[in-house]
Amino acid sequence: MKPLKIATVQFEPRDNDKQYNLSIIRDICRNAAADGAEVIAFHECSVCGYTFAKDLSKEELLAIAEPIPSGQSTQALISIAREFNITLLAGFFEKDSSDHIYKAQICVDENGLKAKYRKLHPFINPNILPGDQYVIFDIKGWKCGILICYDNNIIENVRATALLGADIIFMPHVTMCTPSPRPGAGLVDPALWENRENDPTTLRQEFNGLKGRAWLMKWLPARAYDNAVYVVFSNPIGKDYNEIKNGCSMILDPFGDILAECRKLGNEYVIATLIPEKLTQAGGFRYRNARRPDLYAEIIGQPHKSVQKVAWLTGKTSK
Repeated sequence: MKPLKIATVQFEPRDNDKQYNLSIIRDICRNAAADGAEVIAFHECSVCGYTFAKDLSKEELLAIAEPIPSGQSTQALISIAREFNITLLAGFFEKDSSDHIYKAQICVDENGLKAKYRKLHPFINPNILPGDQYVIFDIKGWKCGILICYDNNIIENVRATALLGADIIFMPHVTMCTPSPRPGAGLVDPALWENRENDPTTLRQEFNGLKGRAWLMKWLPARAYDNAVYVVFSNPIGKDYNEIKNGCSMILDPFGDILAECRKLGNEYVIATLIPEKLTQAGGFRYRNARRPDLYAEIIGQPHKSVQKVAWLTGKTSK
């Protein structure tokens, strides 16, 4: 494997406005490619918007969802990848021939669709079905996986993806700044976002504290460190339906160190160079080799009924 330059992106999408969001994706890809990025990663549902889907009926979701790879959004992303000679990851709602709906993140390049991943733990709308498999694919000799948002909260998903061979795990999110019961959590006042040019300090205090980045730092570096993988975290910034998101898209190395992070209060991308040597230098590589599955394979694999409750979606439990 050769060093690989990856960009992670934060931008403010518009709800159910694919044309606008794709135009922003194209503009960012043009600029990031000119800066040397070979791979460019966008957040969960970056093509269509996300949180607004919680109030949609199945019929309304089906009107937004698209088949993959024949749908317009997949083809538009392939066209962008081909235009700028890059590999591109972005997401939207997928529907199959039986009108089943999934939360998908795809990877495309100039040759077409490279990989499709369906979120394993969807919750934003009960009509969205869970995926049932991990995905491993190749980008220029690097083995890659994808886990979408909540999927990363279940640590077994990250370990399984790493054990399947992933060197890089792309983690597209729409997260933070929600009314969770955890200490310090909560929504960010939309007025602070609207007044960000006049008072960036107060907004940054909200974004950086336990509502946002401080919570992320409790667990995200551990996912990279424990599994000796590069993590590419992507998250929107600004208005997302009736919430405000704090961005801070970042790339972490197998030591759990942040290589690059978006810090602007607006659309931004950052680029990091991934080198293969760190994959085996990191402590997580040695710890994985020291595993003793004979002790816990039956414990971890024992029958269990999945119960997924999302605290900030009051009264709703995903299926």
